[in-house]
Amino acid sequence: MTDTNETPAIQIRGLKKWYGEFQALRGVDIRIEEGEFYGLLGPNGAGKSTTIHVLTGLANFSEGQVEVFGHNVVSDFRYTRSRIGLAAQEFNFDRFFTIERLLIFQGGYFGLPKQRATERAEELLKQFGLWEKRNQDSRKLSGGQKRRLQIAKALVHQPPVLILDEPTAGVDVELRHMLWDYLRELNDRGVTILLTTHYIEEAEQLCERVSVINRGEIIADGSPEELTDQMGGGCIELQLDEPIETLPETLNGFDASLEDNFIRIRVEQPNKAVQEVMNSLNDADLGVYEMRIRESSLEDVFVRLTGRTMAEEATDGQP
Repeated sequence: MTDTNETPAIQIRGLKKWYGEFQALRGVDIRIEEGEFYGLLGPNGAGKSTTIHVLTGLANFSEGQVEVFGHNVVSDFRYTRSRIGLAAQEFNFDRFFTIERLLIFQGGYFGLPKQRATERAEELLKQFGLWEKRNQDSRKLSGGQKRRLQIAKALVHQPPVLILDEPTAGVDVELRHMLWDYLRELNDRGVTILLTTHYIEEAEQLCERVSVINRGEIIADGSPEELTDQMGGGCIELQLDEPIETLPETLNGFDASLEDNFIRIRVEQPNKAVQEVMNSLNDADLGVYEMRIRESSLEDVFVRLTGRTMAEEATDGQP
């Protein structure tokens, strides 16, 4: 990542967007440094796709300033659009062309000579394991193959910024990890990546920094580790030697719940609270059969900020 005093890859200031009476974005501020792997998380309808559409020229906006490498996305739209590759969540293939021709035409849209576009199509189809399918149209591809083709399409013109909207939605675990490795490799080469995802592990594994957007506003920003330290929470789970009917008074100072002979205690830093919890149970003459500690995660932060889990978001349809 470059120094923050340098021109960022993406700079969004005070971005507002209305759809009639509905305000989709309420003053969004985002700065993504060149070479950064950045995640944008949020509930369905929070403003993720609208922000991406503004960046890529698919939607206008009402107020604010949006720049790509210091160039305004409105006044310098030819430059900014040429610097971005977009792999949208929805497939957008022309079914009347083979997938090789699709990539060649995509290169042509960005000014690549035919020979270079043909070379790039071959490189990418081989990279994504689609070379043997090159003479087929997209309708004959599996869901995972279509997802790979969507990313390849975004990379034909070798953009320095890659935007991925739910890039591994609907793919199996093996393909997901293959794509992760490829995205890490791209990022290591200096490509700036903006990712939206419903897979919390994906954001934790890939992103240097994430922002959480909710109801059109950025409500949290930082590395996954910083956010979990600041806003996450852990849990100490204890199975007692004998069932009890009520929590002992010695645990009154804790956020504790009782289910049969299980006690769950929610704490900010569970490892540091273990000894105090055990002392409280000893004071109540309660024996512990088993203890488990669950550290906070980015999922915990997301739930605390939005009131929803990422799994709920993944089953609710379009973001």
